[in-house]
This record gives sequence, structure tokens and C-alpha cells, in this order.
Amino acid sequence: MYHGIKGRKFNRNGAHRKSLLRNLAKSLILHEQMQTTVFKAKDIRPIVERMVTLGKDGSLHSRRQLISMLGGDIKVADKVVSDISKRYLERKGGYLRIIKTGFRKGDCAPMSIIQFV
Repeated sequence: MYHGIKGRKFNRNGAHRKSLLRNLAKSLILHEQMQTTVFKAKDIRPIVERMVTLGKDGSLHSRRQLISMLGGDIKVADKVVSDISKRYLERKGGYLRIIKTGFRKGDCAPMSIIQFV
């Protein structure tokens, strides 16, 4: 049975999957919009929303947590705290939207655009 198992494996081992999701989150924060598969977009959405919520606090501890989540990338953590989280001070959640765009030509994978609201 498949009860209580969260997340997808993407046919990767744990370390590869973790770095994949971390790199997708970094790219999304830097460019504020990206095109990826629907399943990867659905998996990085809660990660990035948690980062934005941490950035809204703005304390030293939350900055350090962000740097840890982003693999030591201070520039991206600064962008979350200074730019992105300032936009959503009044908003309680739901900072990202996923728009389905069709299917990829090569393998017919469902594609989507994930972007900040």
C-alpha cells in the first residue's frame, strides 16, 4: 500500500533528488518564473512558499535557515528576504501559481510554468 508517502522520487536517489529540488528553487527565486514539468513544479511549490514565509520574519535565525535550505547561497537568500518577502507581507500564503502549458514534444511530459503571484 502507498499510504502516507509524500513527494515523488523522480527516478533519483535521495541526494540527487534533494539537489534537484534545491536547484529548481534557486532558479525560481532568481528568475521569478520558470518552465518545468507539472510534477516538479508541484514538488517545489511548498519548498519555495516555506522559504518566502521564513523571509517574511527577517530575523538572523530565519536568514541562516534560508541559507541552509539553499545550500549556502547568500545572494539568493538575500533576494528572498529583501525583495520577494516584502511583496507578500499582507498575504497569508499562496505565493506561487502553476499554469499548465501542454506537453513536451520529445517525451510528451506535461509541462507548466511556475511563477510568483
